[in-house]
Amino acid sequence: MEKRNQTLTAGIGSAAGAVLLFGWLAGAVLRGETMALDSAARNAVHAWASPWLTAALRAITSLGEPEILIPLGALLVWRLFSTGRQRAAWLFLAAAIGGEVLDQTLKLVYHRVRPEAFFGYAQPGGYGFPSGHAMMSCCFYGVAAAILTARIGWRGRVLAWAMVGLLAAALGFSRVYLGVHYPTDVLAGYLAGAIWAAAVRIGFELRLRRAGPTKGSSGWRRWGRRAAG
Repeated sequence: MEKRNQTLTAGIGSAAGAVLLFGWLAGAVLRGETMALDSAARNAVHAWASPWLTAALRAITSLGEPEILIPLGALLVWRLFSTGRQRAAWLFLAAAIGGEVLDQTLKLVYHRVRPEAFFGYAQPGGYGFPSGHAMMSCCFYGVAAAILTARIGWRGRVLAWAMVGLLAAALGFSRVYLGVHYPTDVLAGYLAGAIWAAAVRIGFELRLRRAGPTKGSSGWRRWGRRAAG
């Protein structure tokens, strides 16, 4: 029980810190205080352009597009349901779909116009703050990794989380490199994604408390294991 309390407290504390940082960043963006830094970072990243890097980052950025996420998510949900992991399936759906709803809501709230895209990349519709690709790297890929690595050894978990971290960084960088987001859009996406993923985790932990104490390991590993049933 003490470990569960520590896990819950740490989750709430992390989420609260992310909320405060997101609020500060959003306020700075609305006041135009980040534009000089955003523009300088965009220009610096654009200066690294090369044909091979552009092709690679176009491929990477597609991993955050609905055309990839929807069938991949459907396959994961089907697999979880077919193996009896209904709770895990519902948790993943809550994280992924809820994250998308939150992203679109925040875009409408802040109304930040996207910058001009580079390299003839098709300009996405809608607003740019926060970055949906960065947010989905947490809500989709991060939560999927938490669930899928719940039953493997620590080496496998470390490798999986390292891969998710690299993917998240590459997705965020691709959006700045291709010119469709400012760097602060990407940072806000990471923060908003972390907040929503933490909220889902905290909600599940509180539900477990109401259901009574259960043996098991702490943290995301326990979350994924308890979701197995």
